[in-house]
Amino acid sequence: MLNELSPPTSSPPGARAPAPRRARLPSLTGLRFFAALLVFGFHITLSASPIPPNRPINPFANAGLADSAEWLLSKAGYVGVSFFFVLSGFVITWSSKPGEAPTAFWRRRFLKIFPNHLVMWALAMLTFAAAITRPLGWLPNLFLLHSFFPQGDVYVSVNPPAWTLCSELLFYLLFPVLILGLRRIAPARLWWWAGGMVLAMIAVQVINLLLIPDSPKSPITPVSVTQFWFGYIFPVPRMFEFVLGAIVALIVLAGRWVPIKIWQALALCAAGYAAALALPFVWGFSIATVFGITALIGAVAVADLQGTSRFLATRTMRWLGDVSFGFYLCQGVVVFYGRILTGEHTYGTPMALLVVAGFFAATLLAGWALFALVERPMMNRWARPRPKPAVPARTQDVNRRPAEAEVGVG
Repeated sequence: MLNELSPPTSSPPGARAPAPRRARLPSLTGLRFFAALLVFGFHITLSASPIPPNRPINPFANAGLADSAEWLLSKAGYVGVSFFFVLSGFVITWSSKPGEAPTAFWRRRFLKIFPNHLVMWALAMLTFAAAITRPLGWLPNLFLLHSFFPQGDVYVSVNPPAWTLCSELLFYLLFPVLILGLRRIAPARLWWWAGGMVLAMIAVQVINLLLIPDSPKSPITPVSVTQFWFGYIFPVPRMFEFVLGAIVALIVLAGRWVPIKIWQALALCAAGYAAALALPFVWGFSIATVFGITALIGAVAVADLQGTSRFLATRTMRWLGDVSFGFYLCQGVVVFYGRILTGEHTYGTPMALLVVAGFFAATLLAGWALFALVERPMMNRWARPRPKPAVPARTQDVNRRPAEAEVGVG
């Protein structure tokens, strides 16, 4: 997402100057990896896999340690996903160009997600999903429509992490219209609109608790299948996080961001995470943690603009951020199916830690391969139209008079 941001460029004298490109924000690229790492920690400590028959993934034989690890990381995946949604709104708004054709925008965004998705969809179907997934599951999954279905065996079908791409696809489809309205908001009212997005997120969970049926219970969460879908999976309510990120980008661009430091934003993230662990389940999806997530994204972006960010902008962190999408998307096959292949055994603590490290390394390698062999080549080749070949300066129309060819007509 961030590879589209670049410094302003100059135009030759007399040419119509294009809209200046905004500054790069490399630290946000690096920050993406930690969000993906939170999702990995959540997945590797699960006591119930999304893949039927929902057996444990957690490799620790010590029951107390296994339960503690699962509890401690039980909100990590929700934080990572919410971070990606808010960041997506921020980055796409930051890099958007007034007057850009929607088709050009959609071309880049679809190429960003669909090639990676199709590769992992095929791998999941070949390895395990075809044997356990009915057509109502795999067919909508292929077209990234499956998280619009409230059935549990549909919205986590085939490659389970891919459900988030349904939300991203909806964001991308609506963004060319949304940004027109968001740019009309007066700078002095942007914070009010940001607060409105948070209130809308709260309203979603109130509706979820009061109006959505609380049965049948989900095999992988403490709420019903439908409540988990409506409060967490369904793309429409997740739009509020995306729009919140877009508004935060406009706040930073307008110079109205609050003077909060990165360490203060991290402290707010930690406080939100602690609240998510203590509050009833649905409030941990995004409400408890969105304040810290928003503060962190804004603080890191401002630090980049001021040139005060260091660690997150290093080459290593930017590389990890670049492969983070692949790292995230490969977890359904590498972690969930990989644990099935290894016999779902549990181990003593030292060996279990080695198993976790091994799965991390395998997932990172698979994510790099997806980035290097699929995502980057597809984006480089197809994300923008190929330039038309230049016409030689001395070429002239044989039907023209020589004077017209030299001086030009009109």
